[in-house]
Amino acid sequence: MSKAEQLMEYIIRDIIEYHAVDTGADMKEAMSQLYNSEVFGKLNDAETGLYLCGSSYVYDLFHDELKNGKIVQQEI
Repeated sequence: MSKAEQLMEYIIRDIIEYHAVDTGADMKEAMSQLYNSEVFGKLNDAETGLYLCGSSYVYDLFHDELKNGKIVQQEI
């Protein structure tokens, strides 16, 4: 497993855990929601570099996607 794949796996694990805790969803539901999201697709695409961002940042993108129906990146 490459370093990029390891980072992706760690972030995926963290997001599933954060989402389950924040929403009260069971792990199966949290996994399903993440795996069917646009964020998951971008996270698994090494070209985007999203796997280099922290778990909290990626979780915020995922949370915003669930809330807005699309990825919303806040302006700094």
